Amino acid sequence: MLSLPSDQTTPHPQIAPYGAWRSPVTTDLIVSDFIRLTMTAVEGEESYWIEGRPSEGGRYVIMHRAPDGTIATLTPDGFNVRTRVHEYGGGDFAVHNGILYFANYSDQRLYRQVPGEEPVAITPETPALLRYASLVFDPLRNRLLCVCEDHRDSEREAINTLVSIALDGQGDDVITTLQAGNDFYSSPALSPDGQHLAWLTWNHPNMPWDGCELWSADFDAQGALQDCQQIAGGPQESIFQPQWSPDGVLYFVSDRTGWWNLYRYRDGNVEPFVQMEAEFGFPQWLFHMSSYAFVSAERIICRYSDAQGTHLADVETDTGSLTSIQLPYTAITEVRANAQQILLMAASSTVVKELVRIDTATHHFEVLRRSFPLTFDRAYISEAQPIEFPTERGLTAYAYYYAPQNPEFAAPEGELPPLLVISHGGPTGASPTSLVLDVQYWTSRGFGVLDVNYGGSSGYGRAYRERLKGQWGIVDVDDCTNGALYLVNQGLVDSKRMAIRGASAGGYTTLCALTFRTIFRAGASHFGVSDLNLLKDTHKFESRYLDGLVGPFPEYKEIYYQRSAINFTDQLSCPVIFFQGLEDEVVPPNQAETMVAALRAKKLPVAYLAFEGEQHGFRQGKNIKRSMEAELYFYSRVFHFTPADEIEPVEIENL
Repeated sequence: MLSLPSDQTTPHPQIAPYGAWRSPVTTDLIVSDFIRLTMTAVEGEESYWIEGRPSEGGRYVIMHRAPDGTIATLTPDGFNVRTRVHEYGGGDFAVHNGILYFANYSDQRLYRQVPGEEPVAITPETPALLRYASLVFDPLRNRLLCVCEDHRDSEREAINTLVSIALDGQGDDVITTLQAGNDFYSSPALSPDGQHLAWLTWNHPNMPWDGCELWSADFDAQGALQDCQQIAGGPQESIFQPQWSPDGVLYFVSDRTGWWNLYRYRDGNVEPFVQMEAEFGFPQWLFHMSSYAFVSAERIICRYSDAQGTHLADVETDTGSLTSIQLPYTAITEVRANAQQILLMAASSTVVKELVRIDTATHHFEVLRRSFPLTFDRAYISEAQPIEFPTERGLTAYAYYYAPQNPEFAAPEGELPPLLVISHGGPTGASPTSLVLDVQYWTSRGFGVLDVNYGGSSGYGRAYRERLKGQWGIVDVDDCTNGALYLVNQGLVDSKRMAIRGASAGGYTTLCALTFRTIFRAGASHFGVSDLNLLKDTHKFESRYLDGLVGPFPEYKEIYYQRSAINFTDQLSCPVIFFQGLEDEVVPPNQAETMVAALRAKKLPVAYLAFEGEQHGFRQGKNIKRSMEAELYFYSRVFHFTPADEIEPVEIENL
């Protein structure tokens, strides 16, 4: 049985309606010092990572920690370290002997940055038409190995290849194709002796978490690949993170048993290495993701999740035995290591994402960076309560519930809180257990929040992930609806004041739930999908994603129509607010604008906020602030409460 948190209140809390509580978690506080922590790298005792800074217009920079503990920004003004391959990027930089190699966002060229000098471009100028990701330095041949995405022919789909970039060449001749012919490539991994390369590849209509192939090849005297062979994978087997051990054994993660487990390839055979009902991998939305790393040929540091939560462990390569490393975190990503240090991102339901450095010998750890520099009184923090609830077909689904929490306020007797249901993006993704200030923004004002890991989410094995096969717009909507009704039946939330919100694919689930179900009284779509037909025109990486989620087009044309909220606005009878970046290539603005026009024509309450300079996911502090406050204002008008915040009004048509 779930319960509201025990009273951690002041002796005489102020009585105010839910939603109207004054909160220290303000938008100014969130965006003023908030940073996005992304990719990590280690070299000897040097530590590197990328920070995204909303306060600098969403710019991403490379940071460095020296052995003496000094931390410095390496990326000079005018540069933004971010690749657009697959639009989501990842693997934005590499480092060798202290020299940085990185992708710059505005022109998508690769640059070399010698310590103390300005970055110098090393790839041709092609107005962002050639893009690079997952950079690996090849010291034997003085070159970079990476994925290249070629957009120069506007009449056809972008071409993805594995290439090398010569660091002593000039002009177009610096780029040499190593592998081509398949739709996608990722994860190039160079062996320690520089003689072998492993990589992943897959073809439409698969996404990498559906099925991909692991290949390996040798280099000939000219640096080309020869003797290519497939090691593992296929249409129904997802491979994640190939990596060579220091003694030249190829390791990787595969879900061939239904769980992403560790394997290795040696002496011509694939061997199970660590086998358990746990996930050692992630859906590869980004390049260069990492769940394990080598301290030595004898030791691996790995992150995995199971029914008990997320863990960090030390694994002996001789026996495969795991020894837990105790850390005060419940969410761990970006694991890198060498003989001197372990570097990772970590968080918990009471701790924001942190960059953590661990001594490999003692396991003593220190926090190098926090995504938010301030700490909050825990009395204001609503901790995630994991729940399991019944859903359709006699199955169980999962979510995290956050109850209203603010020690300075209490609601009038008998009042139940409004509920905000979150449908995460992806949809092949998962909601974390980390302290997310966006969630605390709502709970500290008196909202209950339900963050749903609906069927199709990762972290629960392949069978759970595949619940969404052909069922997008059905299973996810059922699970979000049933999760909300579960809380109503527990007596925890007000059934007449329930809203649903989501971004990207979560916005699609939101719009379907508002259109095809009747339990929600309001909703917010952040760059969400309203018309599945329009989504067929998205970027290459996701252009066939719907084949698995819905069905191949045009054979399933009628299903596309039936599951598109835009075609059934006559069934929609509650207010909706839309947020959209005008430079979004993943979900173009016409998705939101078409829906807004339909709601406007039907005289339904609707609000639309469009943001110049934003892509898929808002990165500029001023726009993050505006969208959060606008959504609160919108709910205050719909659910009839007065926010404690001073908020710039939002134009809500037809209200």
